[in-house]
Amino acid sequence: MTGLFDEYHKNIYGKRWDSLRESLLLPAKTVPYSQGLTAPYFLDSTSICAALSLRLPDSSNYISYISKNNGTPKPVVLDACAAPGGKTLVIASKMDKETMILANEYSSQRRGRLSAVLDKHLPAELRERVQVSGFNAAAAARRHSERGRFAAVLLDAPCSSERHVIQNKVELEKWTPARPAYLAQREWSLLSAAFLLLECGGSLVYATCSINPQENDGVAGRLVKKYGNGNRSQEGYCVLDRPDFKAGEETEFGRIILPDTSEGRGPLFVARFTKTPTYPASFR
Repeated sequence: MTGLFDEYHKNIYGKRWDSLRESLLLPAKTVPYSQGLTAPYFLDSTSICAALSLRLPDSSNYISYISKNNGTPKPVVLDACAAPGGKTLVIASKMDKETMILANEYSSQRRGRLSAVLDKHLPAELRERVQVSGFNAAAAARRHSERGRFAAVLLDAPCSSERHVIQNKVELEKWTPARPAYLAQREWSLLSAAFLLLECGGSLVYATCSINPQENDGVAGRLVKKYGNGNRSQEGYCVLDRPDFKAGEETEFGRIILPDTSEGRGPLFVARFTKTPTYPASFR
């Protein structure tokens, strides 16, 4: 299937595929992140870009529907697919003293690793405000009682992870074009759920480490199509809010950092949205 993998991606990237392929075969470059932590955590610098793209709530003037109804004044940020925990650490280091994080990981094995990372790297006071959970986000969003629960949501979705595939002979031999198609549908289920779980006024970041447009702009574009661009919804409206970082390349709905042009960093795709109760004037 090696030839199929190359042919498929060459159809997407054309002549660029050869240099991109070579860069994906090299070991990923990591950097230590230590701000606000008890010990440095090594991760790809692009992951830091993704985590910092999330607009965190300001608890000093935070008012939400949830707080009015259950007396909970503190805003809660959801890291929807949090393992192994690097992005959770970055968010925790940046949030104010009243904000809390729900670091969610559906896989019990990965959830154990997530808890260990948080225990090792977060100071006690900060660790107390980061709760680990293992719920199914897509299922939770079907319950109206859960909708609008979170002040901000980061969804670093499970994806094709072509860098891992191309460096793993077994995974490469198993690869077929059905893989990104299946994952794009799964990612859409998670992203649409994340939007429903987000409260109006909140920030939503969608990220993948895939190079596949089907999983990146393809999924992000579905959110805009369903909840923006003239489609009125009682759930709120999706407004594209492009990431601030300048690295990488602009795409239709976000930015992508590819290792062949970023000194080995990435891949990472990031799209950012704001959920608003007000129908955007530009869509009227």
